[in-house]
Amino acid sequence: MPDACPGCLCGGVPATKLICFDCDSTLSAIEGVDELARLRGPEVLARVEAMTNDAMEGRVPVESVFGRRLEIIQPRYEDLAAVGRRYVATVEPTAKATIAGLIGRGWTPVIVSAGFTEAIRPLADYLGVARVEAVGLRFNADGSYAGYDTAFPATRSGGKAEVIARLKTEFRAEQTVMVGDGVSDLEARPAADRFIGFGRYVVRPKVKAAADDFITSLAELAKIL
Repeated sequence: MPDACPGCLCGGVPATKLICFDCDSTLSAIEGVDELARLRGPEVLARVEAMTNDAMEGRVPVESVFGRRLEIIQPRYEDLAAVGRRYVATVEPTAKATIAGLIGRGWTPVIVSAGFTEAIRPLADYLGVARVEAVGLRFNADGSYAGYDTAFPATRSGGKAEVIARLKTEFRAEQTVMVGDGVSDLEARPAADRFIGFGRYVVRPKVKAAADDFITSLAELAKIL
């Protein structure tokens, strides 16, 4: 019998319920790009944090700061492993149990992030999330920064909606939920059936006002889904 869902990770049986999580300030307390900046000292951190906050609050489009932050930081390959460890160390305290419970109820979790794939992967593995949609970085042979995947949709405003629309088709999802803290997550709302704002680490007024639901612990998902 041919695979019923070519190219996806669901073993040939299409998932009917898809739940997409932002990573930074949602599955983990940190912002990965800010942690990369922290490795370069307080001045670099202050500049990058300000740009991150402007983008997450919706004051500037994400594409206006995405490449600039990386140019300022000049991350090295080995830095991603350090941030990966920080993600796991600062994981949202109910995330692992919540995701396991949702999987048990037939939900397929995916991390959809404008963070960096190599740094997020350890957290995804810890949480039992097979699929990560995030930004790939490029490095030279000596480990120095050589650029990023400019084609990945989440590097620009509205990009997460594109990612979710693609995932819905791939997984043949009958129900799709997006969970996140930032305006870039809220922008995914048109592609999702439900947007759940998250405010454990930071409450963004625009997100709280426009969300279908607003929670401060991922454990609350079990009650509302």
